[in-house]
Amino acid sequence: MHSTEDIIDTLSFFDSWEDRYKYIIDLGKELPDMPDDLKTDDRLVPGCQSQVWIEPQQIDDKFQFIVDSDALIVRGLLALVMAAYNDKTADEILNFDIEDFFAQLDLIKHISPTRGNGLQAMVQKIKGIAGNL
Repeated sequence: MHSTEDIIDTLSFFDSWEDRYKYIIDLGKELPDMPDDLKTDDRLVPGCQSQVWIEPQQIDDKFQFIVDSDALIVRGLLALVMAAYNDKTADEILNFDIEDFFAQLDLIKHISPTRGNGLQAMVQKIKGIAGNL
């Protein structure tokens, strides 16, 4: 799993957004596969154009998330979100400045509004999970 700092540093090396998209898609390909039996309606994230599933697990005081999407770019966006939130405590999740992370990536203005809404829906779902301890 890549850290948010690693991702920011790596994306800064690319001059074009086409290359950045390829890197984000590659990050998504590195995510572990979600077993099909976990791809249920109760794990779907509402508000996403594509299908996105999130399954939280809590190990000690840290959250581990099993995630998947039926779209390659969305899997990549999930990988960005996982860099911020996976293997973190509820307080770390709730206090992480995800908007600043996305701003450093210069991401929001380079994805479609529907993808942006879906990205926010993923963030809200994870924050909701962390906030409902």
